[in-house]
Amino acid sequence: MRENWQKEVLQLIKDVGIWIEEERLKVFSNHIETKSLNSFVSYVDIEAEKLLIEGFKKIIPGSGIIAEESGDFEILNRFNWIIDPLDGTTNYIHGLKPYAISVALMFESDIIWSAILDLSTFKIYTAEKGKGAFCNEIPLDITKGSKLSNGIIGTGFPYYDFSQVNSYLKVLKNCFENSRGVRRFGSAAIDLCLVAEGKFVAFFEYGLAPWDIAAGILIVREAGGVVGTFHSREISDRNMLFARNIVAGNPNSFTTLANWTNEYFEKIES
Repeated sequence: MRENWQKEVLQLIKDVGIWIEEERLKVFSNHIETKSLNSFVSYVDIEAEKLLIEGFKKIIPGSGIIAEESGDFEILNRFNWIIDPLDGTTNYIHGLKPYAISVALMFESDIIWSAILDLSTFKIYTAEKGKGAFCNEIPLDITKGSKLSNGIIGTGFPYYDFSQVNSYLKVLKNCFENSRGVRRFGSAAIDLCLVAEGKFVAFFEYGLAPWDIAAGILIVREAGGVVGTFHSREISDRNMLFARNIVAGNPNSFTTLANWTNEYFEKIES
């Protein structure tokens, strides 16, 4: 790879982010399609993804793609990009915040680099495996984060898969009773960034896709946090991406929340 590839990737993400914001007031109801129940896409998502894929393939020739809108699962043997061109589309089309561009790079089975651009603030979060996590180049460290009872928990409400709502509500009840509050912002990528910043002590959600969480997984870990599924933290990056659920938190909060998800959610064998 070229020596300055990270700078090129970040510049591309920022350029696409500027374009997304320029288009925001041009998106009307006739520009929006329904992919599935409560899952929407606009021309902005589609075009932004094309721009990102074209740019990434030039920066790392021969790299593969796992992308939301194109359904492109061109997984190759070495480098693979995992892309969500607009995480929080429902917020975006309703004029709400936050929403973000989320990008991760895998080498073989490991997530090695990631970036999330919060388009509502234009803050950019980055992480490189073994080299830490940053927000606007400021290091993030949650190794001494608060325990669950002294902080706020993030979550994502079920919006299309309601098969585990009763389990979800049991965990949510415990969160209500054992924390300072629960927040749902509508972007898993941003939620994970808030964990890495220490603004959330922990986060959980089910019904997720690889592009929702890939970048955030590395950012939380490199900030000193812990990431796992509802039933395990001993799982490979590749398997975690397709588990469709996630628990993340600082070391002092993670175990409590993970114990609740393990207790109340049925374990589904893959």
